[in-house]
This record gives sequence, structure tokens and C-alpha cells, in this order.
Amino acid sequence: MAPYPSVFKDETKLDISYVPYKLPHRDRELRLLMEFFGFLLRVPDKMTQRIIITGDVGTGKTVLSQRFGANVIREANRQGINLRYIHVNCREYRGSLFLIVHHVVSIFHPNFPRRGYSAEELLNILLQILDDQKTHIILTLDEFESLVERENSEAVYKLTRLQEIRLNKPQRISLICILRNLKVIEKLDASTRSTLQSNIIHLKRYLKQQLVDILNNRVLVAFKHLTVPEDTVSLTAELAFSENGNARFGIELLWRAGKYADAENSGMVTPECVRKAASSIYAVTRKSDLASLRIHEKMFLLGIARFFEQCEKAYASLTETEQAYAVVCEEFDVQPHSHTQLWKYLRTLSALGIVKTEVSGTGSRGRSTIISLPRVSAYELEKELSLLLQKEKP
Repeated sequence: MAPYPSVFKDETKLDISYVPYKLPHRDRELRLLMEFFGFLLRVPDKMTQRIIITGDVGTGKTVLSQRFGANVIREANRQGINLRYIHVNCREYRGSLFLIVHHVVSIFHPNFPRRGYSAEELLNILLQILDDQKTHIILTLDEFESLVERENSEAVYKLTRLQEIRLNKPQRISLICILRNLKVIEKLDASTRSTLQSNIIHLKRYLKQQLVDILNNRVLVAFKHLTVPEDTVSLTAELAFSENGNARFGIELLWRAGKYADAENSGMVTPECVRKAASSIYAVTRKSDLASLRIHEKMFLLGIARFFEQCEKAYASLTETEQAYAVVCEEFDVQPHSHTQLWKYLRTLSALGIVKTEVSGTGSRGRSTIISLPRVSAYELEKELSLLLQKEKP
């Protein structure tokens, strides 16, 4: 039998370095950046700008800045303005101002020597290069915390006040500083802080539905048509939301799930692929936790695992899991416990982090409970519980 072709159309679209043309739910912030830097397209010599972008991991700080950089450079080129966007991760350069500025200088002069200059001299050399080439740059300092923690106020002061001593000369360097927490800025002296804190863009954590939109956007460009069901995207978004709305985590999880689908020649990225991908990251469900469960808790969980393994869905109703549990009880020739008792078991399993429960919207019979296995493979769970129950079987 011939293997299934890959589920991927272009998996590079799930890489951390990929910058989408559109950024769902960051339109407002992108427009704001264009407003802040609009002068570069009107009077580039007359002023510079300093912006802080802040937010938790996975809120899109880096990709927002890179998308803005691509957009503003395209517009500058259209208008004949000599503008460069340069993105530097401060952590990669150990938070050293010298190494950061040397990297920027080497973009213009690749063989520029690494010895014989101070950071301040390199800054002046950079300005001279920009003057000679009649160029302006937007310098983005990603993971800005690294620079602050290593060099404190002096380095930041040199960067932010760089052009104040250049009276009557063109303004050349604008800054975007990306950091997770504004409290880092409190380590700087008052004078340096005042130059940074005037324009701040704070990115809020993504909501679950926003994460669904972001993941669907990536599915369109990264996966072949109809290989990623809606339930798969929903489960991935739920996991990313549980990680503080981390879109980057969700995108990586989707890529891992696609790899599991290809490894198994399934031709489809099912919710089980996501569960396997998640369990490879977390290892949440320890065998000791399963062994400590009471026999009916194990049978109820076995019913849940079998339901998800057989139907390839991401979510189950309490009614569906009760029916699956009843089948397990029949197999082991025991009487099922009551609905009330199963509720208690469900709370135990939820507290252990094995299952997740949420209440759905109101239906004809009121609100209903929805159950999922977000971080453990249904197949692996079924295998382990079957072994445990066989040992306990009368």
C-alpha cells in the first residue's frame, strides 16, 4: 500500500522566522506603528522616534515589529527614501552594546574589525556611515531586557541621546525596544527612562477565538486543503490559550501535530495528533497518577480514552463518556456507578490535569459539560489503563 502524501503544503510557514503578510488581531497596533513613524516618509531628516513594544511571550511582539519593518521599507522604497529596518536580538549578542552596534555596522561594512573600538566609537562610526550613505535606520532591539540587565543605564542613555549632540545634522536612527515586562525599565535612571517611556505599545494576551483565527490563517498557507479539521485547530488553540495565550506555542504545536500525522501516514492532522504532540512536550500524566486511581475512576477514564481514540474528535459530552464508561463496565462485568459519582470522578481527573472540562452554552436541556483530553494521547492512555485494569480484574 502506497504511503499517504505529506499533510504539509509549505511547513516553513510554521517556522518562527516566518512573517505573515497579515497579522490577525494586530491591525490596530500595526497602524499605530505606522502613525508613530509616519514622519520617516515625510521629513526623514528632521526627527527620530523611540517606541517600546511590550507583552507576554507569544503575543506577537517580534512578528509585529518585523511586519511593520517590511511594510514601512516597501513604502519608503516607493517614495525614493533611503530607509533600512534592522532587527537585532540582544540576547544573541549577550546584551553587549559593543556587539550589537558592531553587528549593525557590519551590515554596511561586512569586514569591519571587531577590535580597537569602544561601543561609543562604534556608534559614532555608524552615524558617519549613515551620513555618508544618506540613510536612515529603524533599529529594533528585541529582548531589550538583556541589554538593560548587562549594561544598565549608560548604554541605553547613549543610544537614546545619540543624536542630541548632532546639532543641525540629519537625524538618522530611530529605535524600537521589545521587552516582556516594563518593570525592567525601572532599573534605568530617571533621565534615561524619560527618553523611552513616551510611546508604549502593549500587546494583550490572545483570547482563545483569536488564537483560532491565527491558527486558521497558518493552516491555509502551511497545510494542504482539508487536512486539518476544525476540531484540531480548536484543541490547539485551547492548549495555546492555557499557555497564557501563547500564539507561538500554538503554531509550533500545530507543526508537531503535522509531523505526527506524516509519521503515521494518516493524511489528516487529527486531534489525536495534537494530543501526541502535546504529550511529547508536557509528560503531564504520570503512570503513578493513573495507578493511584480507584478502579471505577480508571474504567471511566478508559471509556473517555476509547471514545477519543475511536471517533477522532477533540471534545465529548458527559453523556457520550458515560455511555463509553458503561461499555467498559459491561466488559469487566461490573455495575456502572451513578451519574453523581461520575461527576466526582471527573473532578478528580480534572484536578490531576488528565482531562479538562468546560461548560458549553445553554441547549434545550440547559448547560452541558464538555470533556477533552488536551495533553495526553488517547492511544497511550488507553494502553496504560488497560494494563492496569487487567491486573485488577477479579
